[in-house]
Amino acid sequence: MKRLLFLGTIWFATLTIYGVLGAAEIGWNASGKGGAVAAGGSGAVAAGISILEQGGNAADAAAATLLALSITDYGSFAIGAEIPLIIYDAHKKEVKVLCGLGGAPLDKNAIDWYYKNGIPAAGSMKAAPVPGALSLCITTVKLYGTMSFEQVVAPSLELLDSGGKDWYANLAKTFRKLIETEKETPGTRKEKLQAARDRFYKGDIADELVAFYIKNGGFLRKKDLAAHVTRVEDPVKVQYRGYTICKCDTWTQGPYLCQTLRLLEGFDLKKMGHLSADYVHVLAEALKLGFADRDEYYGDPLFVDVPIKALLSDEYTKLRRSLIDMNKSSTEIRPGDPVNMKAIKGIGTYRPGPGGTTTCVVADRWGNLVAATPSGNGPYAVCRELGVAHGNRLRSLNTTAGHPNRIEPGKRPRITLTPTIVLKDGKAVIAISVAGGDLQDQTTLNCLLNHLEFGMMPKDAVTVPRFSTGHQENSFNPNPDRKETLGTLGSLTLGDRIDESVRRELANRGHKIGTTSRPIAHPVMIYIDPNTGMIYAAGDPKAKRHAAALENTPP
Repeated sequence: MKRLLFLGTIWFATLTIYGVLGAAEIGWNASGKGGAVAAGGSGAVAAGISILEQGGNAADAAAATLLALSITDYGSFAIGAEIPLIIYDAHKKEVKVLCGLGGAPLDKNAIDWYYKNGIPAAGSMKAAPVPGALSLCITTVKLYGTMSFEQVVAPSLELLDSGGKDWYANLAKTFRKLIETEKETPGTRKEKLQAARDRFYKGDIADELVAFYIKNGGFLRKKDLAAHVTRVEDPVKVQYRGYTICKCDTWTQGPYLCQTLRLLEGFDLKKMGHLSADYVHVLAEALKLGFADRDEYYGDPLFVDVPIKALLSDEYTKLRRSLIDMNKSSTEIRPGDPVNMKAIKGIGTYRPGPGGTTTCVVADRWGNLVAATPSGNGPYAVCRELGVAHGNRLRSLNTTAGHPNRIEPGKRPRITLTPTIVLKDGKAVIAISVAGGDLQDQTTLNCLLNHLEFGMMPKDAVTVPRFSTGHQENSFNPNPDRKETLGTLGSLTLGDRIDESVRRELANRGHKIGTTSRPIAHPVMIYIDPNTGMIYAAGDPKAKRHAAALENTPP
């Protein structure tokens, strides 16, 4: 029996052979010093906790959680889809990004097909990039973990073996093939993990995948699978009131949160008051400016020269901040010009021409921290013989001439998936992951400032009312006429618990107000108290998020 702490109550859970807790015994917020997990499905949280209990670190537990999420959160994520991940290595005191996102087919003829026929917006095997999730999980364990693939996949095998969907048995068989290769390969732990990973991308499993692609009209081939790697990159970072905010690069939307925070640092948010009209207004206006630059400039930095240093510079930030009118809501799309240092590049100018996601944050007793945002847009293309489902993330690219996010051979789509890690004095203190497409970093901003400006702990930061705007392009619409992808300009959706007087004042400033009782996106959050080492984890229960923590350090 292991003791876990949930919501101030001690729950006792009988562990299975692999330490997986029963789903009913997982709550929505927890604290402890032995490690913590917050994610989507309760079974996936249990998988991560079981690895921490066995002495695994945050990387091991994150991989176990992510693998299990492909089962518990199927429909929001699949093992043939994608995962961006940020990790803080407490020993090295550094943050790195692991890119679990595949690219477009390498075949130029396939790319020509997209420009002639369009990228399938409704999803098909033609819209699937190279599956990146499995490589991400194994690479994370190889580079940062301590365990074997057999150990971290064990909770997932328990879930699969318990029965359910018709592909469960086949995915279990695929996982066991990788375990078999890992065991039979001589050499170090890392060499064994690499061999298991390569069987999927270069061996007989790859051959089966390619046969499925051909049968279903897909363009991916074995050369695409063999060329795929999980890239390890430096994060994009900004300072905000003594904290370091770390995001993935511009193959995600993440850096626009950095731009937004830079704008907001020029305002006294705390003095405005939490969820006051001024506070909601200034965040919304800053978000609009961040979105405009996202949609104008972001794309895969391996293919596009994104002016990220200029976008985050002091000079450009001051120019853009001057566009925020505290008395009036903007209804214009206003990208700036960071190259020529102008506040506005053009108003309403365009070049001619919500998705499935879940969440994962993990902390361990040694101070390591992981934030990942696994995803897989439906409808899936499922290779049932292997139990491997593919999403359709290529629809986040477009065929617009000259656009930084236009489709090219091997190019990664600019995705919405955007995990966050925050440092204080060089140590990781916060991890956030949010599901919700273009809402993701809007909700991250809500939750992050709830803590940084108003001192809220995760259980409050993820549950107090939130707000969002639809003042941006739809990241899932590949229409080459980008104007046709716009949401409602000037819109502002408020949680229905926000005071009526605030709603009226915001409407007076020109915001197009809507209210909702539903959660605005699906956040999970971890905070590590640097003074006590206590780990606090929470996920919004209305959004069906779950969390668990080990009260004490495992023996």
